[in-house]
Amino acid sequence: MLVLAFDTATAAITVALYEWTPGEGAVPRGAAEAVDRRRHTELLTPSIAQVMADAGAAPADLSAIAVGVGPGPYTGLRVGLVTAQAMGEALGVPVHGVCTLDVIASATGRDEPFAVATDARRKEVYWARYASCRARATDPAVGPAADVLDGAPEGLPVVGEGAALYPETFGDTGHEPLLPTATALAELAVARLAGLKGLPLLPPEPLYLRRPDAKEPGPRKKVTPA
Repeated sequence: MLVLAFDTATAAITVALYEWTPGEGAVPRGAAEAVDRRRHTELLTPSIAQVMADAGAAPADLSAIAVGVGPGPYTGLRVGLVTAQAMGEALGVPVHGVCTLDVIASATGRDEPFAVATDARRKEVYWARYASCRARATDPAVGPAADVLDGAPEGLPVVGEGAALYPETFGDTGHEPLLPTATALAELAVARLAGLKGLPLLPPEPLYLRRPDAKEPGPRKKVTPA
């Protein structure tokens, strides 16, 4: 089973190619990562092409595609989702979603409770709490940084870029990993596809959690004849 995984829900543009076999488990075939808040569209497709080429794999070799579904800002998030859906339709392979907060949580390797927070802009964070790196305890949410700790045990660790942005709430250190990585995404997707780990995969639909800034134009104003 050859799985292509990528995520554009944060400032990171991550791509990874993993192969899974019953005898060997998940084996990395290639990965690419970049951090650029404004160039998701320009960087994603070339990164996919490069990872596939470096691995000596063709699109027809893919068994599935996994894509980060956020939560994340509208513009960046939709780049990954549209790309995944277009590739899946063209290649005739299934497309699965993975919560981006779960990807960051999985990379921590933590066995004790913690929370993940990413940048939601507007002085807010996207966040969720976890019982461990394998088990999410709350649904993803968006709101002020203080919401993450509201009702939580004292001293709850918080990881992710959102935590690093608000040191007055979460402290100055101990927030790594800040962004989702290609390897964590692919490993989590492959494990879930193989039925080995954690929550089930999601539909490839965005977790926006709030409406985009853009609004549909209202009706045109009537012009009164002079």
